[in-house]
Amino acid sequence: MADQMSAQEAAYRAAQQNQQNRSIVLRGSQNMWLPIFTNTFATPVGQVINVPLRNVGLVKRLIVEVSGTIAQSGAETLNRTPWGPANIFSQVVLTDLSNQTRINTTGWHLHTISSAKRGWAWGSAYTNDSPVAFASNYPVITMPSAVTTVQSYRYFLEIPISMGDTDLRGAIYANVVNATFNLQLTVNPNFVVASTASPTLAVYKSTTAALGTVGPMTITVHQNFLDQLPTANGVVVLPQLDLGTAYLLNNTTATGIVANQQNTIPFANFRDFYSTTLIYENFGYNTGQIGSDLATWFLQSANYTNILQYDPYMASLLTRAVINDDLPAILGSSAYYFDSRVKPISTIQYGNMQLVFQPNNVQGSATQMLIGYESLAYINQITQAGSLYNT
Repeated sequence: MADQMSAQEAAYRAAQQNQQNRSIVLRGSQNMWLPIFTNTFATPVGQVINVPLRNVGLVKRLIVEVSGTIAQSGAETLNRTPWGPANIFSQVVLTDLSNQTRINTTGWHLHTISSAKRGWAWGSAYTNDSPVAFASNYPVITMPSAVTTVQSYRYFLEIPISMGDTDLRGAIYANVVNATFNLQLTVNPNFVVASTASPTLAVYKSTTAALGTVGPMTITVHQNFLDQLPTANGVVVLPQLDLGTAYLLNNTTATGIVANQQNTIPFANFRDFYSTTLIYENFGYNTGQIGSDLATWFLQSANYTNILQYDPYMASLLTRAVINDDLPAILGSSAYYFDSRVKPISTIQYGNMQLVFQPNNVQGSATQMLIGYESLAYINQITQAGSLYNT
């Protein structure tokens, strides 16, 4: 009993010290934004771009700015898909100083996370009735809805490394000389898809088999970090528990889906899950809107207790409560965001948790559930944890 109390007291003191150090760092450091990489790629589609990140400060996030041109290649019209520029990068991988993969996910997942954190569609501006002309006045994020001539676009993708500006869990202290960390960006090989293909993961869909011409693409990576960190007795003050935690953004795919039965998506062990984003890709279905393709969602524990149970309309209502909007809707595809920030799904505490869905319709073997996870894990436990579902 004494040992248990001693362990609890030590954990409490460590958490208290971490909070104190975090507060000192936030008050005493300089918040920096610097471009660390820029390059133009003549034939970007399908390219894998490796960006060595700057070894400086306490890194909180990266912003990838991408701009370029797109044009038709014949008589086709290229129509922007509902996910549009969020699909410019089909895969984003961040490897930390210890060669651990912290982020391995898609552009659409990262765009949703950025929107959920702000309660607003990422990078957007709103219309209002003020006589002072606050509005969408500048082309910050822009991509033409239809392309029949050469058109330009610009997009910003946020890649979070810490949970937030004041919550430094996951931040990477990069002021070292004996290690490097790396960002890898894959430009979507299916940037444009043909008229008969699913548009869910593409940027544009053609009206014919012609796929247009994606022109040179300029990519700039901005690094946001805390510099000039405070010191005490010559030692840099750091929130050690925050640095010992990894902020993980991962994606996977569930296949072999069976209609009118409960299909399960297990959560990996040793993590706290803060959100789950899903796209039910059921291409060929005539409607594909919520309430028609899926019947029920459950969050279920190992003893089959349903912690949450609601229909797709309730799921979408709760999404609106977080983002103040619906996720993009595509014919034959519907998207869902499940927020668990107030009470994370802890597989350290409970274990063997799973998300269960029951579809009304499955078009065929190509039907799949695209899954994006947002979680926190202690770095020394990641290697002991089971892999994510279907990976």
